[in-house]
Amino acid sequence: MRFGHFYFINMFWAVFAVVIFLYWAAKKRKKDISSFVDMKLLPRIAYSVSNHKLKGFLIVLVFIFSLLALMRPQAGFKWLPIQRRGLDVIIAVDTSKSMLASDVAPNRLLRSKLAIRDLISKLNGDRIGLVGFAGSAFLQCPLTADYGGFLLALDDLNVNSIPIGGTSIASAISTALESYDEGESKYKIMIIITDGEDHNRSVLEKLVNKAKAEGVKIFCLGIGSQDGELIQLTDENGKKMFLKDNDGNVVKSRLNEELLKYISSSTKAAYVRAGGADFGLVSLYEKKLSKFEKRNIKEEKSKLYTERFQIPLMIALMLLLVNTFVDRRRKI
Repeated sequence: MRFGHFYFINMFWAVFAVVIFLYWAAKKRKKDISSFVDMKLLPRIAYSVSNHKLKGFLIVLVFIFSLLALMRPQAGFKWLPIQRRGLDVIIAVDTSKSMLASDVAPNRLLRSKLAIRDLISKLNGDRIGLVGFAGSAFLQCPLTADYGGFLLALDDLNVNSIPIGGTSIASAISTALESYDEGESKYKIMIIITDGEDHNRSVLEKLVNKAKAEGVKIFCLGIGSQDGELIQLTDENGKKMFLKDNDGNVVKSRLNEELLKYISSSTKAAYVRAGGADFGLVSLYEKKLSKFEKRNIKEEKSKLYTERFQIPLMIALMLLLVNTFVDRRRKI
């Protein structure tokens, strides 16, 4: 025997409240009647004490069996086969210092992480992996259906995760391609979230062609503004400053949409311009990825327990019916 909603056991305090109320009501009723009726005449004109006790007892039992029904008692089960279907989705997040720009509040990186969390809530069976990249790339979380573990890895991602500065989308693509399991490529999806400032175009083109040849679709989300935004840093003393290049000039990060559109179109995917309110990641999944053919990832068996709440519910209804037929008055 088990209960589907065991937490309703916390409501049993209401039974004690009902018992206390009925006891108080009986005492008060007896006191009120005795104040204007001779005690010798009380048995002939007052409500039957024994019947009141019976009715109170029945009400308490109705409460108890009703709560038992709400707790959903279950007994016996059968095994049901469950086949999990989904895609293999690797999300590559730019962790270069340009992602600290605040043209998307609170900054590009934090907004990206919030959008990924929203995406995880929409997934149902898809495996997901995480790659962080700056001047090089690192597999932060391999493909997994453990969304909780993925979110822990996502929380640890920051601009200090990759020791090599710069932005190398090519490294992110290379790391992702190495992370996929063997199998049909039509189930392999990559999503790159970046401002698109890659500094090695020739290597990038080779890896894009490799992804295309393997049938991996690369969706790109461009984050930032084409006008550019200054990159604000905080030093060890908590002082705010702007990022500068080797010549002492303030660095301005601009969104390179042309490059991201090239990557997406080459792999027969799509480019999305990320915004503040509607980041676009959830929309991308709902409008594009959720409609892709999904492969059978794993077949499992699940216990389906037989519901028995009908038994205490029926008892409660019968007791309630009996209670209506109990006469509270004694015949004179």
